Amino acid sequence: MNDPGFNWSLIRSFLAALDQGSLMGAARALGLHQPTLGRHIGELEAQLGLTLFERTGRGLIPTPDALRLAESARGMAAAADQLARRASGAQHGLQGTVRLSASQPVACTLLPPVLVQLRAALPEVQIELVVSNAVSNLLQRDADIAIRLVRPDQGSLVSRRVGQAAIGAYAHRDYLRRRGTPRQPADLLQHELIGNDRQTDIVRGFAALGHAVTREHFALRTDDLIAHEALVRAGAGIGFLTRYVARQHAELVPLLPTLPIPPLPMWLAGHREIRSNPRVRAVWDYLAASLPGALG
Repeated sequence: MNDPGFNWSLIRSFLAALDQGSLMGAARALGLHQPTLGRHIGELEAQLGLTLFERTGRGLIPTPDALRLAESARGMAAAADQLARRASGAQHGLQGTVRLSASQPVACTLLPPVLVQLRAALPEVQIELVVSNAVSNLLQRDADIAIRLVRPDQGSLVSRRVGQAAIGAYAHRDYLRRRGTPRQPADLLQHELIGNDRQTDIVRGFAALGHAVTREHFALRTDDLIAHEALVRAGAGIGFLTRYVARQHAELVPLLPTLPIPPLPMWLAGHREIRSNPRVRAVWDYLAASLPGALG
């Protein structure tokens, strides 16, 4: 990679293919034609002397070499974006405020380190963080950008998928010392479970596994995601957390790693006018580049 003829722009195509899982999705995300994206990947593989993806009928499967290089590639892309944003800021003047809306776990756990880096990259931009799950924040102009786990379907909004949040079953190691470790999904029903109150996500998840669970199976019930996390961390029982939340706490132990819990897609959403607002677009582009790495 020290070859002076190395084409650094191919890194964006590599990362898009890695994040989207297909040439078509990557081309769409970058606004390129699929054959162009395919040529980029082939050229990068030739320059590196590595095979980065296995091509299958279902899409692209990253090789171990691709996964090993991903972190460095994201760092290169972020540095290039930072250089471009600072040059753009100097030219166009990005001073001002961007109002960002996100749900509780995203705002309290995922975003803080990202926003620290964003402030370093865009020191002339201030961020107002609104903690809310309501898409109406955008429609009512209460926020410029929203981070959501569902894709907004309002025609006046634009959206971009930036990754997915893996979900798993977790318990405090002290709880497992007291009650033992479940070895198969059916074992969960013999444990103290932390579940939903009025929402039905976890009940439907158990139904998909073939277990007819009702809310009465949950020893503790809450629809507040921060409270759910706090109960798991306190050793109250087994709960269901996103990986980016659970990995912040070494005392939490992942359980049943093959449990088929679908990940939650994460989306950026905003008004169509972001294309003509350099300040909002700079924050949008930074989040689009940074969130996939933060989700891990």
